[in-house]
Amino acid sequence: MKKLEVNEKQFDINLNFYFFLKHLVKTKLTGNQTAKILSIRYTGDWKKVINIIHAEAENLKGKKKDEFLNVINRINSDNSLRLFIFSLRLYLIKDLLLEEAKLKQSLITDSMQKLPILSLEYDRCSLLNPYSTRVNGALLALIFFEKLEAGENQFISKIAIDYLQSLSDEAQYLQKIGVEPNQIFMLVFNESINQSIISDSGINYEDRIYSVLLSDVELQPDDIQKIHDEKDASTEFDFLFSLEGRSYGIGAKKTLRERYKQFIKTGLTSDIDVMIEITIGLDLNKTKAETIRNHGTYIFLADEIYNEREYFKEIEGVFPTSQLDRETLLSLK
Repeated sequence: MKKLEVNEKQFDINLNFYFFLKHLVKTKLTGNQTAKILSIRYTGDWKKVINIIHAEAENLKGKKKDEFLNVINRINSDNSLRLFIFSLRLYLIKDLLLEEAKLKQSLITDSMQKLPILSLEYDRCSLLNPYSTRVNGALLALIFFEKLEAGENQFISKIAIDYLQSLSDEAQYLQKIGVEPNQIFMLVFNESINQSIISDSGINYEDRIYSVLLSDVELQPDDIQKIHDEKDASTEFDFLFSLEGRSYGIGAKKTLRERYKQFIKTGLTSDIDVMIEITIGLDLNKTKAETIRNHGTYIFLADEIYNEREYFKEIEGVFPTSQLDRETLLSLK
């Protein structure tokens, strides 16, 4: 096999492209400042044009000025000047694409409001949602550059057609000299996405249970503790509270693995009146469920799993999480 090798000239021009984009983002130039720089007539000797840009840089202040000077000091030829202009135009487009990308996450978040908060489907959406902006952003950027490279300009507002036509012309020219617009833009675009999106769009499993305890079990925040069992320090109760003079200890884990054995051991020694294990239930089978129940611990699991596996309905003390409410908890012996 031939060794993988990147042409040195192509590497240099794409490295400069990334540098331009990266540091333009750091400048945090306003729309007006960017428009003013773009209004400069970029014709003639590139050295004369740089002098004009330097004069504009004097109107900037502090770190913004330093970062912008870092960019223009890398311009050393006609092609690098064109690459700078192209980068500056993409800098304006970046935020538009970012907002479009984030819409997908918002739509998923809205749809999650209609799902039971302890359901398997809610959990799946919660896990995928943080990635939705990244994936949507990557696909939008791919489509955007495909259209640019094809010379299309009818995919944003009519006002932007001339702007996009100019951007398209530059993209086609720069590709001929080795620039890879989409790949390098995505490096910077992904960094912007990572800084702007919520790292975890859905509240974690314990927090979701906590919200149910407050809303459906009608507890107050001060009623709930998180502590280790007094007689078995290896068992931690994610939620410990009292209802009508009886104590309730809840362990909350999406997957049980071997952790359920701790509750089995604790069930033999603990002074807590009612012990409960809440889980999604994906790794809960009939044998585990019967073992947990034989040691006095009640089980709540996602409705989808409860309804899918008929044997859970035959085991007394196993409930779907839709029944996690005050009435059910008070009925437990």
